[in-house]
Amino acid sequence: MKTHPDDGGSTRTCIVSGANGAPEAMLRFTLAPGGSVVPDIRRKLPGRGVWTHLSAEAVRLAAEKQAFSRAFRVRADAPATLAAVVDELLERDALQSLSMANKAGLVVAGAFMVESAIEKSDVAAVIQATDGASNGAKKLARALRARFGETAGAIPMINVFSSSHLGLALGKAYVVHAALKSGAATSAFLARAERLRLYRVSEAYPRTIDNGGTPRRSGPLGRQNELAGRPGD
Repeated sequence: MKTHPDDGGSTRTCIVSGANGAPEAMLRFTLAPGGSVVPDIRRKLPGRGVWTHLSAEAVRLAAEKQAFSRAFRVRADAPATLAAVVDELLERDALQSLSMANKAGLVVAGAFMVESAIEKSDVAAVIQATDGASNGAKKLARALRARFGETAGAIPMINVFSSSHLGLALGKAYVVHAALKSGAATSAFLARAERLRLYRVSEAYPRTIDNGGTPRRSGPLGRQNELAGRPGD
């Protein structure tokens, strides 16, 4: 990863809350030559950057309260839609990572294939579309508990993507259920999916910070008892 003038030290300061956090728990923004605020979700763009917490609300407040101009000490144009733009970038980044995991042969899609993977203990994470039926999610949760017992809760149930977006990432019309096998590409996807989830649920002013300056996770990648919506695959 490239280094930047703002990369000194192990923590960054949120321009909204003033609290510190590890770079992995933050969002970096740079300025385009014309003065537009540019999200740098991979933290690789050149030039000076400023940071917010990994929170849609923090980004919204930063744009609304002109925090970017104060932080950059020049006029910085941040659109009112900046929080939505960041959400789209984070989601696209995660789905591209899912597509890479699929190309590596680590993803199976469809309720039957997912149940088969669970029976073989060949599953590192399960995906349920946000518009998937709650009965389908409950069936998979029961299958996980039946196969893994008390350790089933350690297997992430990811619930942050729509069936159409999952379908595009996996080369299908739509996907409601999928499972991932263990592998480097799976780990990369899980990290990006978790960043997207945290961005959507985290507060602008995080209440709990661990000793490393990182907001603690508020829950798993989608709780199994909160999945609802559309019929199965």
